[in-house]
Amino acid sequence: MDTDRKSITQEEAEKGSVYHEDIAVAKDVAHQVGLTPEEQALEKKLRRRIDMLIMPLVILVYLMNYIDRSRNNYAAAKLQGLKEDLHIDEQQYQVGLSILFVGYILMQTPSNLLLNYVGRPSFYLGFFVCAWGLVSALTCKVSSYGGIVACRFILGLVEAPFFSGVLFYLSKWYTKNELALRMSIFYSGSLLSGAFGNLIAAGILDGLAGERGISAWQWLYIIEGSITVAFGLIICIMLPDFPETWKLLSPEMRDVAARRLAVEAAEADIDAEGGAGQLRGLKLAFTDVKTYVLALAYLAITGASGFQNYFPTLTQTLGYSKLVSLLLVAPPYIFMVFFSLTHSYLSDRYNRRFWFFVYPIPITIVGFILFTTTTSFAARYISFFLMIFVFAQFGTFFSWIANSIPRPPAKRAAAYGFINAIGNSASIWTPFTYREQDDPEYRPAMGVCIALQVVAALCALFLYFHMRHQNRQLDRFEDVDMPLSDADRAQLQRTAEVEGVSVEQARQLQKGFRYML
Repeated sequence: MDTDRKSITQEEAEKGSVYHEDIAVAKDVAHQVGLTPEEQALEKKLRRRIDMLIMPLVILVYLMNYIDRSRNNYAAAKLQGLKEDLHIDEQQYQVGLSILFVGYILMQTPSNLLLNYVGRPSFYLGFFVCAWGLVSALTCKVSSYGGIVACRFILGLVEAPFFSGVLFYLSKWYTKNELALRMSIFYSGSLLSGAFGNLIAAGILDGLAGERGISAWQWLYIIEGSITVAFGLIICIMLPDFPETWKLLSPEMRDVAARRLAVEAAEADIDAEGGAGQLRGLKLAFTDVKTYVLALAYLAITGASGFQNYFPTLTQTLGYSKLVSLLLVAPPYIFMVFFSLTHSYLSDRYNRRFWFFVYPIPITIVGFILFTTTTSFAARYISFFLMIFVFAQFGTFFSWIANSIPRPPAKRAAAYGFINAIGNSASIWTPFTYREQDDPEYRPAMGVCIALQVVAALCALFLYFHMRHQNRQLDRFEDVDMPLSDADRAQLQRTAEVEGVSVEQARQLQKGFRYML
């Protein structure tokens, strides 16, 4: 048994994939053999090595991703004179905010499938990081409404491969019990960008406005875009691709890296060879109802978090200067960095996703209501700390995707791309709910946020009961002495047709895996 397992791992390392007959052997191994005590000791060393190299890199780049996208620098540029210099009104500013996500959405699913097929995340992601940094830096040269719209559309195209690509990439390195904390650590990059992006913007506004005849908002794009290009080059050089090809790992560690994911999913975490594997993954993703419900849930929480695009504008309703308004954005984000890490650590420790996704929802709703019904500094500023609880949901949600759509990699890649595309479509229309005439309460926008959080809760309920039902089915399938109902046989028949295997083989595929609730 061990000989079979090692030969598969060696072939995978050399060729980047295995043949169908090897996949069948790998599945049998994964079903029957867990990690030995020696392998478990190696697993701890492997996890530390992954954490020390991969996580800092993706966090730093994601920080720049959020700064360069729209969450921070476009909103901060608004306070630094962008609208006046480009002679655009509020409606045109909102179009510029939204258009980025059109390009972003168009590239999501194709990019993730291409990433999985190419198999070189270091060069693939690094190239696009450099590209978006360059586009962001050149945004300083725009001088008209058409120019800003064009730049932001292109920015969306070249930024699209990174986020969903990294979500898929991390799922190739971590088990489901490790993902929530790591996803939250990864997502903390966006929260840090909310804090430090606006602090950087405040420093530029205070110290560089007008230097060399360049406006503060132009300096903002130049500086942040240049930093992103540097990070992209670092990604190309330092980011390992996949466990089976990371040269710094010993053969034993590569073996453990592949095995621990195979044992967890009751299946080798590999695809069939060539483009057919990617098309099969696409079919699997789009025939799974969880893909659509997860996409709707992501749309809901992304829309509910849309206030971040206007955070400096919302803090300005407290009555302070532009500089102070930028500084006031930082404390809620910093608070959420530490809270979300604790939140996700507990989610991993207790192996729960549903409750950790749902409990922030009523907290955020109280925050939205408080913002619209109060005008005092204390109450309104507290509302920001409550509203920002929506970000605690994201780390839990991203790991829930990997737990809900575990295999094969091509399916997971397609699902991540589709879910991220649908989720970010909320960023196309939610900016238009923050209208100037609704200042300072922004009641329609806050009402939309509340409604979207209710939708997120309903999606979570559906996923909980649906996957609990699936787990009960898996219990029945695994018990060979238990007679199957007609519904169970029909389910197995559908699985067999989609997977391209016999009904008995489809039943064997269920062994050893359960969805995390």
